[in-house]
Amino acid sequence: MRESAAERHDRLLELVRGRGSARVSELAAQLGVSPVTVRRDVEFLANEGRLDRVHGSVSWPGAGEAAHPQAPARLPSQGPGARELVIGMLAPNATYYFAEVIRGAHEAAAAAGARLILRISDYRPQEDAGRAAGLLAAGAEGLLIAPGWKEPDDPVEHGAWIAGLPVPTVLLERRGVPGRELDDLDRVCSDHSHGVLLAVRHLLGLGHSTPLLVARADSPTAIAVRAGYRYALDSLGLKPPLPVIGSVSAEADPAGFERAVQALRTAVLAGQATAALVHNDVDAIRIVQRLAELGVRVPENLALVAYDDEVAALADIPLTAVAPPKHEVGRYAAELLIERLRGTPTAGSGGPEEAPRRHVDLLPRLRVRASCGAPSDTLGSPVSVRS
Repeated sequence: MRESAAERHDRLLELVRGRGSARVSELAAQLGVSPVTVRRDVEFLANEGRLDRVHGSVSWPGAGEAAHPQAPARLPSQGPGARELVIGMLAPNATYYFAEVIRGAHEAAAAAGARLILRISDYRPQEDAGRAAGLLAAGAEGLLIAPGWKEPDDPVEHGAWIAGLPVPTVLLERRGVPGRELDDLDRVCSDHSHGVLLAVRHLLGLGHSTPLLVARADSPTAIAVRAGYRYALDSLGLKPPLPVIGSVSAEADPAGFERAVQALRTAVLAGQATAALVHNDVDAIRIVQRLAELGVRVPENLALVAYDDEVAALADIPLTAVAPPKHEVGRYAAELLIERLRGTPTAGSGGPEEAPRRHVDLLPRLRVRASCGAPSDTLGSPVSVRS
């Protein structure tokens, strides 16, 4: 059977991990593939933070830190000669949204003198357990887990294995079902209900009627935004102007995407909506472009807020956006896991016994730009913690 790219990546990582560093030509010979293939693999793995790449050679992350005066100092708890702590991270992707979560976790680990190793699930929840097992086999002593869930039932169907992991585990940007096993784990999440509430309040404050929601339903964030919309309207005593418009990827389902745009256009032209919240940034940018082609302009005819703030500021008309604290989610989760592993609870988290499990919610911000017709600003209190 032909070796998959993921399997080749695992072999490449094992070779580099065993040696500390290696040249691309040596790796090509060991793997039995061309140097071009290895360079492509190395570039992919380096972009994910799983390897360091320097002038034709690659090294295990952190292997060359001693030669660099900019390397983060180890925490006092490590001490001279202490064994390096290794933590593993499973994320559904390493690009949109989760790139910043990974970066935050990596920086926190480096600052604590620990090493972070990463595996990507590509939103295939049925493969999460195997990926986590790979992290443990690679030496991870604790795990940061963001399962590749997509459907509402995935936490039940593809989540029970997490509770049985033999090492300390922190969920990030994922919540277990209340009353079930995963609800007893540490977790660090963005409070998406608060983020939606910020957007709705802002649009109401500009004099708009209750905003319409245009959202996907293919990820935990999308599902949380939909739930947050219901929560926000209930909290403010409002009723939705129309049912939620289901959005889909323009690449995967062009006809479905066009139906969503046409439904939003119809609502605007009928006077049923003067404002909308759109999840996610990419969909929001494409919706604005398509609406303009159909004669509906943002913000003149429709005030629009995007949700995620990954690329919203780069649109032709910079989009006001809810920005979940992605970097801080990764940082808080890594710090919490390292605390568990080292048995050194922070002040106020407990006495000599193990600190209580924690559910930490970090509050998003609203970054105001041109798409809602208001002066640019950033709204929302500094990132806060709810436990």
